[in-house]
Amino acid sequence: MQIVGIKELKNKLTRYLRLVREGDHIIVTDRGAPIAILHGLDHIEEEAGVEERLASLAKRGMLRLPLEQGKLTAFKSIDTTGRPASEIIVEERR
Repeated sequence: MQIVGIKELKNKLTRYLRLVREGDHIIVTDRGAPIAILHGLDHIEEEAGVEERLASLAKRGMLRLPLEQGKLTAFKSIDTTGRPASEIIVEERR
């Protein structure tokens, strides 16, 4: 774990991002007071938000992030008739 001030982080951002990519944690300080921790997406906390969880999944190749920035819209379920899609998928795999 390394400690770095804002000015040095800004000036050597590529170096510190490489360290984070390699698994290191970086404590960012403002005039000696810690204000943030930079860490890789492999180590997300339990209380992580949706965006951080999605970014972690994207890093592992489980999904692709959208190309445009914006908030996620609420999920709306669709009422359908017939068999559930999960049953059809399981049947197709046999």
